[in-house]
This record gives sequence, C-alpha cells and structure tokens, in this order.
Amino acid sequence: MTGSRDLAVAAARAAAGKQASQIVILDVRELIGITDYFVIASGTTDRQVRTVAEEVERAIKAQGVKPVRREGEREGRWVLLDFVDFVAHVFRAEERGYYDLERLWSDAPRVEWEEAAARSG
Repeated sequence: MTGSRDLAVAAARAAAGKQASQIVILDVRELIGITDYFVIASGTTDRQVRTVAEEVERAIKAQGVKPVRREGEREGRWVLLDFVDFVAHVFRAEERGYYDLERLWSDAPRVEWEEAAARSG
C-alpha cells in the first residue's frame, strides 16, 4: 500500500513532468483532519492547468487511487483533485496569487519532494 506522502510526491513529480511551476507539498496533517497533504502547482495557461491536472490524475490512478472529487476542470483556472489522503491544487498564476494557499496554511511544514526524487531516482 502506498502511503499518502508517497502519493503526494508522485503527484508533484507528475506535475513537474508537464512543466508545472512552483510545485509545493504542504504537510497539513496536524492542521486539518480531512487530508494529509496539499500539492500545489501552477500552470501558465488554462490548457496547461488542465493538462497538469490530467497528468496528476493519471499518475495517481496508475497507483490504484482515484479522486473522489474534481472541480474546476472546465474553466482551467484552478483545478482541485481530492484523493482523500491528499488534495492536488493546480492554479493559473493569477488565481494562485489571489487564494495564496501557502500563506493561508503557513504553519504547514513543506515536504522536500525534489530531494526525495533525487534520492530514489
């Protein structure tokens, strides 16, 4: 069984594979009871936001986990994929700046996913 941290890292790697920028994983386990991690990424266009979200979903489905909820795909400005153990947020830059989840959840530790990728890859 793949753990929630591993799934969040896999989602971050999938987003990076589609050239998402400013990819961050926040460990929110101690702050909220509904999920363990937030994966936050940015795309430059509506199309890229949708493409990144599709790749994240594909990568996590390959590990046997499907999202229980998807929002924002039609607009492509902020796509939310809720996998229960983690939630992936893919934003256009303007929306990311407006909602500023990193500031809102500033008490959440960041997970060094790129470093983890270098160690295991």
